[in-house]
Amino acid sequence: QEPLVESGGGLVQAGESLRLSCKSSRSIFNSDSQCWYRQAPGKQRDMVAILRRNGIIDLAESAKGRFTISRDNARNTFFLQMNNLKPEDTGVYFCKLVDRGSDYWGQGTQVTVSS
Repeated sequence: QEPLVESGGGLVQAGESLRLSCKSSRSIFNSDSQCWYRQAPGKQRDMVAILRRNGIIDLAESAKGRFTISRDNARNTFFLQMNNLKPEDTGVYFCKLVDRGSDYWGQGTQVTVSS
C-alpha cells in the first residue's frame, strides 16, 4: 500500500483553480508536518507549502496570496488549494508527510496551466 496518494491534478487555464488532495495510509494527526512540492520540467523539486504540527504554515513566495494548505485529521488527508493559477505553476506536485523524522512521499500528480 502506497503511503501517500495524490489526486486532483489536471489541465486548467490561467486564472483557474485546482484542489490537490493527499490521502495518507498513516495517521497524520501527530505527524511533524504535511508538505507539498512542485517539480517543473528539467528543474529540481521545490517546496510549495508546509503545514506544521503546531499549525504554522510556510509558503513559497510564488504561492503566497494564491495557495492554501490545510488538513483533515479525521480523514488522514491534506490539501493544497491553488487559486489564480499561472503557467509557471505547471509541474508535477508531490505531497510529503514527515512523521517521527521520516519522510513519506506520494507518487505525484501533474498540474498543467495553459496561458
